[in-house]
Amino acid sequence: MKNNKIALVTGASSGIGAATARRLAQAGYTVYGTSRRGSQAGAAAAAAGHVMLALDVTSDASVAAAVAEVMQREGRIDLLVNNAGFGVAPAGAEESSMAQAQAIFDTNFYGVVRMTLAVLPHMRAQGGGRILNIGSVVGFLPMPYGALYSATKHAIEGYTESLDHEVRGWGIRASVIEPAYTKTTFEANLLAPDSPLSAYRQVRAAVTSRLQALMAGADDPAIVADTVLAAAQASQPKLRYTAGPLAARLRLMRRFLPAALLDAGLRKDLRLA
Repeated sequence: MKNNKIALVTGASSGIGAATARRLAQAGYTVYGTSRRGSQAGAAAAAAGHVMLALDVTSDASVAAAVAEVMQREGRIDLLVNNAGFGVAPAGAEESSMAQAQAIFDTNFYGVVRMTLAVLPHMRAQGGGRILNIGSVVGFLPMPYGALYSATKHAIEGYTESLDHEVRGWGIRASVIEPAYTKTTFEANLLAPDSPLSAYRQVRAAVTSRLQALMAGADDPAIVADTVLAAAQASQPKLRYTAGPLAARLRLMRRFLPAALLDAGLRKDLRLA
């Protein structure tokens, strides 16, 4: 059953984005998913009940064009889900150049900013809306050998929290969704560090092996999609939503465990010396 709400979901060609677009469509939203491939992913999207548009979140012009197309078709955007992003394969922080650091921020963080800047004026004009940013548990926990990805997710946490305070007066709310390990093609498409150093070779391989083992028991993207729907429909939305039992446990550990104990547990889990 349609609910007359319009949703825009970035990075919707696979993984969390595709599961989210599908779940929102099932709940009655008119859903526009986006990816850089655009209509090439259209057949699968149509089968799942949503439309795919071409959108590159690193391009101001592309963002503006996609948002304008949704507004031209529907006249409003009620829900924005910022999901598009990528990661760097396990590596030391100094194994990525400044260019690579800027590239990951351009997609994972500035992509969120671009989309928000494009959609907010319409939400203010219509007197309401909701912005949900896909973060991660590494937005509140350290991620050794994943410093840049972790930094982008920390940035999303801070941006979302401040934004939510700023836009409430127009009936708009912003929240961050915090998944833990999730079974997607994300890990298969990790960007290799562009300045690898022999000093990190052994530990890099060990951390990669450990993460692969952890991914074997990862959550299904549907768990994240269900969390997104709950946040979208909440009458009194929270600032943060953990997605899945592991994410909830990690949030509690971050809040209540002594820092030294959390630090030791993290290093033990990743098999760090």
